[in-house]
Formats: sequence, C-alpha cells, structure tokens
Amino acid sequence: MAQQAGLTQQQRIAPDWRAIRLGRGFVTVVVSTLVLLAVCAVFAPSAVSAGGLAGSLPFAAIIAIVGLGQMLVVQQGGFDLSLAGGVSLAVVITTHLSGGNDAALFQSILIAVACALVAGAVNGFLVGVVRLNAIIATIGMNALLYGAVFAVSGGVPRITTPLMAEIAGGKVLGIPHSVLFALVVLVLVSFLLKATVAGRRFEAIGANPLAARAAGLPVRGYQASAYVLAQLLYCLAGVLISGITREPTAFQGDSLLLPSVAVVVLAGTSLLGGRGFPISTVIAAFFLNQLSQFALAVGVPFSAQTIIQALALVFGIGVYSVRFRATATNRATMSNSEETDDV
Repeated sequence: MAQQAGLTQQQRIAPDWRAIRLGRGFVTVVVSTLVLLAVCAVFAPSAVSAGGLAGSLPFAAIIAIVGLGQMLVVQQGGFDLSLAGGVSLAVVITTHLSGGNDAALFQSILIAVACALVAGAVNGFLVGVVRLNAIIATIGMNALLYGAVFAVSGGVPRITTPLMAEIAGGKVLGIPHSVLFALVVLVLVSFLLKATVAGRRFEAIGANPLAARAAGLPVRGYQASAYVLAQLLYCLAGVLISGITREPTAFQGDSLLLPSVAVVVLAGTSLLGGRGFPISTVIAAFFLNQLSQFALAVGVPFSAQTIIQALALVFGIGVYSVRFRATATNRATMSNSEETDDV
C-alpha cells in the first residue's frame, strides 16, 4: 500500500515538472530576445531604432504567421514543405488577378483562399488518410503550387493595388497592420489550442496517435485539419506580402520555409508532435527577424542570412535533443528505482 501511494505521488508530481520545463523554454526565448536587443543597442543601434523596427516588424509578423501554420503541422509529427508554394501562389493571385484594380481585390483574395483550402485538403488527405510521408506529399504539392504560380504570373511581378497596400502596409497608432494581423492570428490559434476541447484533442493526438485512436478519437481527421489550417495561414501571409512589398515576385515564399521551421523549433515544440507554444513561436519569429537585422547592420552580407537561420535551427534542435535525453534519463532512473523498491 505504501509503495502504491508513493507511485501515485510520483505520478502527481510529474506533470508539475513538465510545466516547469515548459516555463523554462518560454523564459529562454524571452531572455534570448532581450539579450539580442541589448546587443543590438550597443553594437548596431540602427537595428533597434524606431525606423529600423518600423521597417522590420512587418516581416517579423509574416514569419510569425507562417510559423504558427508550420507549428500546427509539426504538432502532428509532420513538416509542410509546400509552404513556399502556398505563400507564393497567394501573392501572385492577389496581385495578378486583381490587375491593380481595387474593385477586383476582394474577388482575387477569395480565389487565393479557395486555392489554399484545396491545397490543404489534398495535403491532409495524402498524409492523414492515405498515410503518405509528409515530406514527400508536401514536396509534391509544392511543385504543383509553383506550377500554378507560373501559370498565373508567367514569372512576371505585378504592382499591388492601392487598397491592398493600405490594408497590409498601413499603421494604427504607429503599429503596422501586419503586426495586428499576426496578433489576431496568435490569439485565435492560442484560444483554439488551449481553451477548446478540439484543441486539447488535437494536441493529445499529436503526442500519441495510437493512444488517441484507441480512445476513439478521429485521428486522421485532426491530422488532416492541421494541413488545411496551415495553408490558410500561408495564404494570409501571402496576401499581406502582396501589400507590404510594392512589387512582389513569384518566389516570395522561398525565403520563409526555413524560418518557419526554425521558429517552431526555437519555441520548444517537439518535432515528434504534441503540445505547441503559439506565444513562444511569435516571440521566436521576432527574435529570428531581429537577428537577421543585426547581422545586416554589422555588415554581414544578405547571402549569409540562410546560414544564420540554419544555425538558429540547429541550436533549437540541439537544445531540444538535450532536453529529450535528460527526460529519457530521468524516466529510466525512476523506472530503475521503482524496480528496486519492488524487489
């Protein structure tokens, strides 16, 4: 009886230790961001000036939006490599189908959303229902999306409409509209994941699909929904890019794939699936964007930005791996201790 009581007490303590580790992950992202801002203030003041932040925050918001979309897919143990094509297609549809005419803008955005729904549904069907490898399925979808990009644009950029430039590039009380869009997305994603039954089931399925299937949860449906929601967020990012950038190209999404994965990993979301951390993901997006601005301010060439993002990704994976090994070691130690008590 005493041993059973002891085991019960250990089981009660375990969730509290998990919460502490998650809290440390959030603190790590925040502290890293504050340290980076301090370093910028000393060695590259232009990177944290009012003008510098005003110019960089819209792009940090874009990274945050696509990062949240990628986070939903990673929570289900997958990767969405069709992000680049999804963003680029939304950009060219918004700019080319509107033809610079404000009256046709709403219709072009609806077409972009419809394409995103179709792309997300196909990805979700291939991965969640057919059980195709997520990387293979989304690479194929990315190729199809870029085929549509060239069919719509012919590879020729088009100037955005004045209304779209105002919607995406305007400001309210000095805050860029794109940042407000990112905050709204953050609130919605956080609410859906943390405050609804569907969100808790979504995270439970990502953490252990076999147990969720045994419990009668619609695993395939939830896994498929991650890709649909992700494509909608990529579409939103593409629409905003079409207004932030005066003359966006047909390859705007290429530069967002690696940052989307990096911010998810830096935020502490497990690559094996499970719980996601929307707030940490958004902070990590600001951190990664500010790191790029700092590198440019101190003279690092723009061509090295990918290397910086890759190093940030490797750092996040390294931290995650250390935590994973520590957790595995603690569990093994606890298991050995329990076996000794039983003897």
